[in-house]
Amino acid sequence: MRLFRIGDKVVSLGKITDAVTAILEDRETGSTQEEVAHSHGVQRSFVSFVETLGEIRRGGRVALVGFPIENTDEVRAVAESHALDFVLVMSQRERESIENGPAADMFNQLLETIATLKDYDVLVVLASDWRVRTIEKILGSEVVSMPIGQSPLRDDVRVDVEELDAVLASVAGAPARQSRRRKVGAAFREAADLAGRWMPSGETAGRRKSSKK
Repeated sequence: MRLFRIGDKVVSLGKITDAVTAILEDRETGSTQEEVAHSHGVQRSFVSFVETLGEIRRGGRVALVGFPIENTDEVRAVAESHALDFVLVMSQRERESIENGPAADMFNQLLETIATLKDYDVLVVLASDWRVRTIEKILGSEVVSMPIGQSPLRDDVRVDVEELDAVLASVAGAPARQSRRRKVGAAFREAADLAGRWMPSGETAGRRKSSKK
């Protein structure tokens, strides 16, 4: 636990973090700023200040799906810079590892993912022309298409990250200052968990370790 000595007071960083997390969780579930302030014994202006301090962007929920991608790390980095709500980007090797798995499991994951994506305001798709058209038919006009080649694609394709950045800026709004930390709430955790289930177990574990460095 990190403690700070400020004059004759000792301040706990952990206590502050727990309190702010509880405030944001209550706001995420629909409580008003007045209700949260009363529940946690703070002023409404403090609740507003906390939200402003941590705000990344405003607007609808945006998802990104792409495969087979060569520069997956670069694409994920651009998506993270725009604080997208859901990101699922796979290389051909990652896709093949899923395709070679149990058919029933893959079908169930696919249905769950489609159902989840229908809840987003905008879906940006990086895929072959045929798959892009198919996804548009399933999910509707909220799909922003970025075809990366003619179907079938069995080799990784390098995505122009500058073009992707421009597209995401137009649909997700300008990203906040990099010094601001990403808000982590139930919706983000659920989206990250669903995207992670499409990754091979080794890949997922490797990314968790990298993120902690």
